[in-house]
Amino acid sequence: MSTASVPLPNWINYALLPLINLTLAFLVSGLVVWIIGENPWEALKLMIEGALGSGEGIGFTLFYATSFIFTGLSVAVAYHAGLFNIGSEGQAYLGGLGAALAALALDHYMPWYVTMPFAIMAAALFGAAWAFIPAWLQAKRGSHIVITTIMFNFIGAALMVYLLVNVLIVPGKMAPETRTFLEGGQLPKLDWLIGMFGGTLGPAPFNVSFLIALVMCVLVWVLIWRTKLGFEMRTLGISRSAAAYAGIPYVKIVMITMLISGGLAGMMALNPVLGASARLQVEFVAGAGFVGIAVSLMGRNHPLGIVLAAILFGILYQGGAWLSFDMPNITREMIVVIQGLVILFAGALEFMCRPMIVRIYLTLTKA
Repeated sequence: MSTASVPLPNWINYALLPLINLTLAFLVSGLVVWIIGENPWEALKLMIEGALGSGEGIGFTLFYATSFIFTGLSVAVAYHAGLFNIGSEGQAYLGGLGAALAALALDHYMPWYVTMPFAIMAAALFGAAWAFIPAWLQAKRGSHIVITTIMFNFIGAALMVYLLVNVLIVPGKMAPETRTFLEGGQLPKLDWLIGMFGGTLGPAPFNVSFLIALVMCVLVWVLIWRTKLGFEMRTLGISRSAAAYAGIPYVKIVMITMLISGGLAGMMALNPVLGASARLQVEFVAGAGFVGIAVSLMGRNHPLGIVLAAILFGILYQGGAWLSFDMPNITREMIVVIQGLVILFAGALEFMCRPMIVRIYLTLTKA
């Protein structure tokens, strides 16, 4: 019997295998650190200390993780329907535009908790709108979703530059950005949450969007595993021919799935735009759309796994910045190498160790 067809318990598929892959990634990363002349154990301790050793470090870690949760959910929703949406980057750009327009329109008149729902809706609508054309091209014309979403990433980035340079820029300023939002257009920090554990948030921009991301995780879980639409999406993702035989409309499900996926990606902008900088800037997405692909794959496209994977990448981002400061030989590029190794082992090589685990599992269960 092929090892690929042997069913394994969920604790092996969703816990043990990812843990083994992650361990291998860090072992190889440690070897790279050792080759350049640094102590891998000290590097690991510094990374953990920088990411989790203080309230400020935890705040930055969770700030990065918040963005990755949104984009990871975006990729996961599409993946369950058999679609590989790698356009979260561009959809987040347009989501930032929607959120910024809501804040600019309301921050003079409304408190943040009134502005926030409008900003959420605007970010989701703009992100969904940017996913609409690739979805329609896939559903009606057969254009591959990977190609169209890649192109829309570049178009979205170019559109954002044009708007900030020519339309939304503050008159008389050189920086391509909107005005700073007033307090009514800013999401407050979650310093009280860090304070519950005896820490202080400091300058870390950890904000209310983290709670919004967790709510979205719950809603995505309900959508995928507890609704008729979620069942139809998963059926389509497993077999398009079976979905057609069951009367599931292909065009409708593709369009709805991509609109939801784009909306989740657009909501990522709440974190950096309304929560951190309180204004719309060029390149505020900072690659979070692409990291979301790795987060989704590593989290097995499940909301709980996505949260854990997002926190891991938050640790790599924040801990990597701390590490590169304390160990100058380990540059930011080296941190990217470590992130790439995590993606390689947890994503591209996620089933590398499965045959060995299957053989061990079969041996132990027969004994």
